[in-house]
Amino acid sequence: MTENTPDRARTRFPGISSRAYEHPADRSALVALRSLSGFDVVLRKLSGLINERALRLMFLGGTVRVGEDQFRNLHDMVRDACYILDLPEVPDVFVKQDPTPNAMALGSDHPFIVINTGLIDLLDDEELRFVVGHEVGHILSGHAVYQTMMQILLQLGSRLAWLPLGNIGIAAIIIGLREWFRKAELSADRAGLLAGQDLDAAKRTEMKLAGGTRLTEMSSEAFLQQAREYDAAGDVRDGLLKFLNLLPQSHPFAVIRFAEIDRWAREGEYERILAGDYPRRDDDDNASVSEEIRNAAKSYRESWERTADPFVGKVRDMADAAAGAAGGLFDRFTRRDNGPTDRSN
Repeated sequence: MTENTPDRARTRFPGISSRAYEHPADRSALVALRSLSGFDVVLRKLSGLINERALRLMFLGGTVRVGEDQFRNLHDMVRDACYILDLPEVPDVFVKQDPTPNAMALGSDHPFIVINTGLIDLLDDEELRFVVGHEVGHILSGHAVYQTMMQILLQLGSRLAWLPLGNIGIAAIIIGLREWFRKAELSADRAGLLAGQDLDAAKRTEMKLAGGTRLTEMSSEAFLQQAREYDAAGDVRDGLLKFLNLLPQSHPFAVIRFAEIDRWAREGEYERILAGDYPRRDDDDNASVSEEIRNAAKSYRESWERTADPFVGKVRDMADAAAGAAGGLFDRFTRRDNGPTDRSN
C-alpha cells in the first residue's frame, strides 16, 4: 500500500490488532470465535450461502464506485484510514443515493463499504473521516463476516419457531446478538477516532446523527449532560422502558455513543495507543478467551457502577451473582479441556 499524505500529520499504528480498540464485550466474543478449531472453515461455508459476488455486482450497477475520478476526497480518506490502521487491503467503496445517513461494511472474502449520500451531505470532511475509520474498523475486526454469519444462523433458527418454546429461544438469541452488535458499534467508533484522531469531529458526528446539521443550535456540553440525564432515567419504571426501547435497536442511541467515545478518550486508553502501546495482530492467536471474558464481565460491572439508572441498580446484585457463577463454570471447563479454548494456558 502506498502512503497517502493526509492534510495533517496523524499517527500510524503498524500491525495494530483490532483488540486494541474493541469494546471488551465485543472483543471477548470475537476472541472466543477465533479460537475455535476449524471455525474459519465453517465460517466460509456459511458466508458462502450469501452470494457476495451478486451483492457486489448490485452495488457496481446501481451506485457510484469511489476512486481516483469519482468522489476523490472520499477515496483519499479510505486510503488514509487503511494506512493508519494498517489494513492490508484497501476495500472498495460505493456511494449510494439514499437520504438516510448511514454507512455499512459488507462481504467476507473482500469486504467493501457502502456510504449513503445522506451521510455525505450531513458531515464535514473530518466527521466523514471518522465514519470512514469506523467502517474500516468493522472490517479489521471481522464484524462484516461475523454479522453475515449471525444473520444466516438467525434465518436458520427461525425455521424452528414452530417447536414448543421455539419463539422464546429465538427471541433470546436475537436479544443477545443485538447486544453484541451494539457493542461492535462502540468498538468501531473507537477505530474511527484512531483513524481520524479528532475527538471533536467524532462528537460532532454523533450530535449530527441525533439533531442534523445545525451545530450552531447544539452544544457538546449540553449533549453530554443530556446523556447523563438519559442514564439517570428517573425511576425503575423509566429504566425498564429504556431497556425495552433499546432491545430492537441495532445501534446504541446517539447520546450513549457520544458519552462512550468521550469517556474512552478521557480515561487514557486512546492516548496509550497513540503513544504506541497497543496489542499487535501477530499475537492474536495467543489471546486468552477466559481473560477476555473476565474483561467483558469487568467492563459491564464498571458500567453498572458508573450508571445512575435505578433499574440497573435493582438488578446489579443478581447479575453480579450470575456472572460469578458463569465465570466459575467456564474456569472449570477450561481446566478440564486444556485445549484451544484458552491458548494462553
